[in-house]
Amino acid sequence: MILEEFKELGLSERTLEALAAKGFETPSPIQRLAIPVMLENRNDVIAQAQTGTGKTAAFGLPIVEQLVPEKKSVQALILAPTRELAIQVNDEIQSFRKNDLRVTPIYGGAAMNEQLRRLKSGVDIVVGTPGRILDHLRRGTLDLSNLKWLVLDEADEMLDMGFIDDVDEILSHAPDERRIFLFSATMPERIAGLSKKYMHDVEVLRVEMKQATTDLTDQIYFEVRESDKFDALTRIIDVENDFYGIVFCRTKVAVDQLVNNLLERGYAAEGLHGDVSQAQREKILRKFKKRQATILAATDVAARGIDVTNLTHVINYSLPQDPESYVHRIGRTGRAGREGTAITFISPAENRQFMYMQRQVKTEIRKETLPTGHDIVEMKKLKIKDELAEIVENETYADYDEIARELLAELDPEVALAALMRLAFKNELDESSYPEIRRIDVDRRGTARLFIGLGKADGYRPKTIVELLSRECGIPQQKIDDVKCMEEFSFASIPFRDAEAAMKKLNSLRELANDDRPLVKLAKESEKKSDRNPNGVQDRGGDYRRGKGNGGRRASAADRSGRSSGRPRREGRSDFAPRRDHTRRKH
Repeated sequence: MILEEFKELGLSERTLEALAAKGFETPSPIQRLAIPVMLENRNDVIAQAQTGTGKTAAFGLPIVEQLVPEKKSVQALILAPTRELAIQVNDEIQSFRKNDLRVTPIYGGAAMNEQLRRLKSGVDIVVGTPGRILDHLRRGTLDLSNLKWLVLDEADEMLDMGFIDDVDEILSHAPDERRIFLFSATMPERIAGLSKKYMHDVEVLRVEMKQATTDLTDQIYFEVRESDKFDALTRIIDVENDFYGIVFCRTKVAVDQLVNNLLERGYAAEGLHGDVSQAQREKILRKFKKRQATILAATDVAARGIDVTNLTHVINYSLPQDPESYVHRIGRTGRAGREGTAITFISPAENRQFMYMQRQVKTEIRKETLPTGHDIVEMKKLKIKDELAEIVENETYADYDEIARELLAELDPEVALAALMRLAFKNELDESSYPEIRRIDVDRRGTARLFIGLGKADGYRPKTIVELLSRECGIPQQKIDDVKCMEEFSFASIPFRDAEAAMKKLNSLRELANDDRPLVKLAKESEKKSDRNPNGVQDRGGDYRRGKGNGGRRASAADRSGRSSGRPRREGRSDFAPRRDHTRRKH
């Protein structure tokens, strides 16, 4: 029987088949807690679990199991704080029942006519943001009279973004005979207030937050173009001694493509994803645990249940979808008292998501510079010398004495040795075999440009905008730059890592808003280009080096602060060294 643990939660065979097709294997903790309770069809539920723990399936599967398809009335409404999350939840739920389930996303910025057409034709589940849902309710184009389930996903996030009044009004439109499922990472007092007002016979489910990260895991990132990620990966593998790690990809196709490319280059690699059969999966894991394959490419779902404690590296080839996934990924290294390295590749398009994730995991992820072809070749030469010295010391060369004498009788020693090196290592010591990876500039200023819906007409000036950001958001005034105050709105640049929290804080100050729209948002690109001070600051990344500079230890806090202090980057690479000197022999 497929997916026995999911079946034990009360799910039907049809749902189990859909989960198997998606690559699900075992339920997450919140799914174990929530699914049986929500299938019982009695209690309202408050579920506390971190982002990335499988909450969509936790509330989506019980709803899909119980609703009546083709009823042509909205039976479930799911509220999400952002359009991105609404689309993601919509796609996930649709995948649970592809043929006879009608799900539609409703959010601002999308064509109203198309949304009206879908709602008029009849849908089973609506997934939307509070503002646009409320708009349809006021227009009379969204009918909740037959609603059975109302879900608040990322409830704390919605309240932080200032949607408390919108959510309150939406809940007032729901019929009395309905169930409310509230999912949240935290439980602020405002959520307790909502639950007392609208929820009945509440059952509270909690999943304990895992330790965020381990001190034994050195976390670094590289800025690379999407097209250069593969070459960046091979450099990391080549420059590290005895690389043994998992490389995370976002899709099945990406896993297969990466594995094929690695095999073509001569690396011992295998891949895991949802299309891999259980028998094949077990075979691959046996090879990986025996180190017959030292590189395992995998999707997040397929990597669940892999129990390997001695990984040297975890590589985020694709950026995780959320902070919790990042924590789960990197938690696979730095175990059992061993040091490990977590490396993340980010492309320009992923920078904002990465900055948000870094702030959420509350740990330093250090920027480094990729090793050059020269760096890698120098490391390989050092390793060759070390291995030769070990052979001489152990006197394990006796079987080759005779052919050595024959070669030296015919050739000069230097020529004979160089020819043997060429035979053994082929082009591994050729720097030109490592293609150039072009340097990119990802948000050099490290700032975000805010659009603030307050201007001169509201009594504000540049000085008072600075004071507002400093007072309400805790941003030092010297870090608030290039403030421009117009008649109806203003612009200001603040450190990128502070932007998300600043927007949440200011958008929660309803007394400052003139209407229901967010008070603060990120400025559009066209606005930034015409308005923003073009002067930038020096890139503050470090070099991917460990070893010679600090005796082989991981970089200390002082080392890291030196790298991030804005000092000019060293031009020479003669002192480059990885954590463990080595070469790689590909067979």
